[in-house]
Amino acid sequence: MDTFVIAEAGANHNRNFNQALSLIDVAVKSKATACKFQTYTADKLFTTKSKKVNGFDVLDMFKNIELPRDWQYDLKQYCDEKDIEFMSTPFDEEAVDELFKLGVKRFKIAGFESTDLRFIQYVASTQLPIIISAGIGTDVNFIEKILESCYKVGCKDVTILHCNNGYPTQVCETNLLTIPQIKKKYNIKVGYSDHTLDTLTPSLAVALGAEVIEKHFTLSKSLPGPDHSFALEPPQLKEMIDNIKHTEKTLNYKTTLTKSEKDNWQGQRSIILKRNVKKGEKVNADTITTKRPFYPSSIHAKDYLDLVEKNCIFNQDLNKDDFLEWKQITN
Repeated sequence: MDTFVIAEAGANHNRNFNQALSLIDVAVKSKATACKFQTYTADKLFTTKSKKVNGFDVLDMFKNIELPRDWQYDLKQYCDEKDIEFMSTPFDEEAVDELFKLGVKRFKIAGFESTDLRFIQYVASTQLPIIISAGIGTDVNFIEKILESCYKVGCKDVTILHCNNGYPTQVCETNLLTIPQIKKKYNIKVGYSDHTLDTLTPSLAVALGAEVIEKHFTLSKSLPGPDHSFALEPPQLKEMIDNIKHTEKTLNYKTTLTKSEKDNWQGQRSIILKRNVKKGEKVNADTITTKRPFYPSSIHAKDYLDLVEKNCIFNQDLNKDDFLEWKQITN
């Protein structure tokens, strides 16, 4: 199992090209699958009549962190050289067209856009795989409308990410059991877009069936900008991905003894003689018990109950604490 991990650089480049390259380097070092930015024009994202949020003019704020469009080709080239997938979330049709021409492998739609079926359908019409965060305003039932919008234009490769659009999200608000619920209801690929401050929650999501993980990261939480404070710093990003890799190793069905168990097989119990017995005596609770260790030639402890019910007899004399073997009894 290889979880598709999206290291979300977002707007944390602060319109500094070298900082954007450094973010890619961090994603590569952390062994993320993809490094993702955001492609938008603030004037197309917000109306000029937008009200201030928490004292900030959101239109001006987003203008100040727009990804310069002429960077995209160079950022993708750099990602290609570093063997990491370049991604960028589009927020308008022009951005979709640009990224499609650039040769992105898939699209990602942000949680706040998950209710804009018009826009989702436009992205889906490219026929590229699409990852959609089921964010604010989207419940499990609304996902059906999202999928229908994609399927209607022929896009069948859709992954839904469970998502809470709190920045940051409190652990008690993550509702991770929604992940297997979505998978069971729609029989699709699922994932998790995480906005908690920790490195463990994504691993729990993977254990519950998430195949894609998205997480914001930054070079430093102290940098100016709206998204740095809730993003992981480089050591945390690596820790998160290491935790995911560790979790992946645990997600198997046991069908046979593992290698480590085979090294400790003698720790099991054998059927042992409880006392000295004579040939012709019955095999019962008075004559046998179970003790460690187990050897391949001895009768395993799991056969004890069946053995005492079969009225077998010993076909030779045996001594207390001898290992009982099948050849020493007659049915």
